[in-house]
Amino acid sequence: MPISVIDSAIFKDMFGTAAMRAVFDDAATLRRYVETEVALARVQGRLGIIPAAAAEAIAARADAGKLDIELLKAETEIVGYPILPLVHQVAKMCGPEGEYLHWGATTQDIMDTATVLQIREALGLIEADLDALDGILDGLAERYRDTPMAGRTHLQHALPVTFGYKAAVWLLMVRRHRERLAQLKPRVLIGQFGGAAGTLASLGDGGLPVHEALMQELGLRAAPVTWHVARDGLAEAVQFLGLVTSTLGKVALDIMLMMTNELGEAFEPFVKNRGASSTMPQKRNPISCELMWSASKTVRQHAGLALDAMVQDFERATGPWHLEWSVIPESFILTAGALRQARFMLGGLEVDTVRMRRNLDLTGGLIVAEAVMMGLAPYLGRQTAHDVVYDACRSAYTSGATLASVLKQDPKVSAHLDAAAIERLCDPAGYLGAAPEMVDRMRAST
Repeated sequence: MPISVIDSAIFKDMFGTAAMRAVFDDAATLRRYVETEVALARVQGRLGIIPAAAAEAIAARADAGKLDIELLKAETEIVGYPILPLVHQVAKMCGPEGEYLHWGATTQDIMDTATVLQIREALGLIEADLDALDGILDGLAERYRDTPMAGRTHLQHALPVTFGYKAAVWLLMVRRHRERLAQLKPRVLIGQFGGAAGTLASLGDGGLPVHEALMQELGLRAAPVTWHVARDGLAEAVQFLGLVTSTLGKVALDIMLMMTNELGEAFEPFVKNRGASSTMPQKRNPISCELMWSASKTVRQHAGLALDAMVQDFERATGPWHLEWSVIPESFILTAGALRQARFMLGGLEVDTVRMRRNLDLTGGLIVAEAVMMGLAPYLGRQTAHDVVYDACRSAYTSGATLASVLKQDPKVSAHLDAAAIERLCDPAGYLGAAPEMVDRMRAST
């Protein structure tokens, strides 16, 4: 077993995606560090904080691809952070002008801003996946708008619903996640530049102008005060991922249960040998669902760690910051992997409408006992009608007869409802309530 499934040569594309790993891998992280340092030099050159020629030289010569990774690793293990070792190497690349690199900045400024740049890119990938998933679920809701199936509460038959209604409930969550994503960006995509204790004291009157110009250069928002120890924005990003993966976990659980032999109502796309067993040739295991469910559990734990990382001491923390170094990339990678599995699974979902109808009829009309109760209520009163239908349900259940046949033999029922009315009330397809209309409302929402 590898140290982590998201880095494993075997498992990494089951639990993550290459695109999301590329946002957070070492090479990308170092590029973001250098990008931030170069942007800082550029704006300081324009503002006259450092010589313009030095800024030009830094922009021209700083190259993350030329870093000596082994040396960087060794020095980082000594220093505890990678920025001082990185500045040593980049400054050397830039020649004498490298003396003006990292002017007025502190390690956390560079690392936090690089992280925010990575999060911006990562959220773009998440947004694209959510948009695609929205389209898939919208299509399922439309296609199965009127397809009746058993609705279940407490794992028991409750009332009829439609499969389109179920898909619309999933779609509701995805659309709210898309809304949340748009709302959180202004709070999360905020760069960091505050100097040693956040006051920009080393730059004097030039501190705030450099701060504003740096954020404009990087396309990030500027906070009114340094957020070295105000980690709620980053924590919110991880909570968002926890919400997304929990939704995917709920969808996965539904499909896993529907794939059981006892239900057999929906199945992951068939790919030869996918979900196969080494000893049981008949098996078709819910692989994508299992991966989505696993991601939901893991990211939920990371969301808790992100909240823990918010509790920091004074103006610069002694440890909680380090939690984010693993929590943020791992959460994004696992979420991307779960979304990929969801797109594959739902995009090719096999739906057995015949089996849905068979399961709907499994209890011989008991699933629409409420319809009969409400049909009798105007004649007997709601509570009396409830008791009459309850007794009929118990009789049908113990005898194996259909609810309709038992009701027809009950004089308290037949005195008010003829056989045709009883049959009509006992037809599950006729008791879907507003489910189809709710599908239409959901699909029309944005």
